[in-house]
Amino acid sequence: MSVLTALLSLAAEALFGYPDRLYRAIGHPVTWLGRLIACLDRRLNRASDTDNRRRFAGIEALLVIVLLPAALAFLLQHVVEGLPLGFLLTALLATMLLAQKSLGQHVQAVADALDSGGLETGRKAVSMIVGRDPDRLDEPAVCRAAIESLAENFSDGVVAPAFWLGLGGLAGGVAYKAANTADSMIGHRTPRHEAFGWAAARFDDLVNLPASRLTGLLIVAAAYLMRDTDAAAAWAALRRDARKHRSPNAGWPEAAMAGALGLALAGPRTYGGVTVDDAFMGEGGRREADSTDIRRALRLYRIADALLMALFAVAWMVVAVV
Repeated sequence: MSVLTALLSLAAEALFGYPDRLYRAIGHPVTWLGRLIACLDRRLNRASDTDNRRRFAGIEALLVIVLLPAALAFLLQHVVEGLPLGFLLTALLATMLLAQKSLGQHVQAVADALDSGGLETGRKAVSMIVGRDPDRLDEPAVCRAAIESLAENFSDGVVAPAFWLGLGGLAGGVAYKAANTADSMIGHRTPRHEAFGWAAARFDDLVNLPASRLTGLLIVAAAYLMRDTDAAAAWAALRRDARKHRSPNAGWPEAAMAGALGLALAGPRTYGGVTVDDAFMGEGGRREADSTDIRRALRLYRIADALLMALFAVAWMVVAVV
């Protein structure tokens, strides 16, 4: 049933997304989780404590952040599935954990902004989805940033929550989303969060490991089905470059995307005035990306997303037979 929930949620979210009216009325699970994380950060992360004490406090916070929402989700699913067609309602609830439609829309907006308004408009659009300094980006860098965000967020925002939904039901999906949100808020190597956010960062690396590998393979398979992409180059870049990324997970979808499109993604980038000397994904590819490459990446993403749904459909049929 969990596999069916994930399949139905993927299909529904791809079609409808998260309605703006609903967001204005009740917010979003990420905003709810964000309030919990911010509260724990204020209460437990004390600058006067030693690093060891702050690291232990971060472990305590992570347990609350992951287990409390997961327990509530487990109880909610138990209640909902007791209703007629309750599994459909569970699937609709689970769409809140996915970001297929909004991810595509935000990346599409960057290509549209560059084509209609030029570099400054493109910088504003890409600043909505990446953390690097937009004023330092020329047009190819804006395009690469959008494509990198598409690849990484396909893994974090679509494949990973769907994977944990299929494995652990609504509780599994919520637990993943809580861990991922914690990493994005406190899992940074800053003076305030390097010790306190250590557990959140390491745990997020762990729970994203299977989905990042799967995402890379999905992109390679999608490249095989597209005319203007190179599946062999995607596979070669995946094997050669993915492990060079400073993230143990982000390199897999980024390398596959870079190879498929013939680009060199990642590399040195600037965040908050600090340049991070990352390895190149798709080493040897071109750096001069443009809006056409963003649109090719979006087609590749949509095919890979369809393959993900097909994979869940096959898994559901296998589970049903067994």
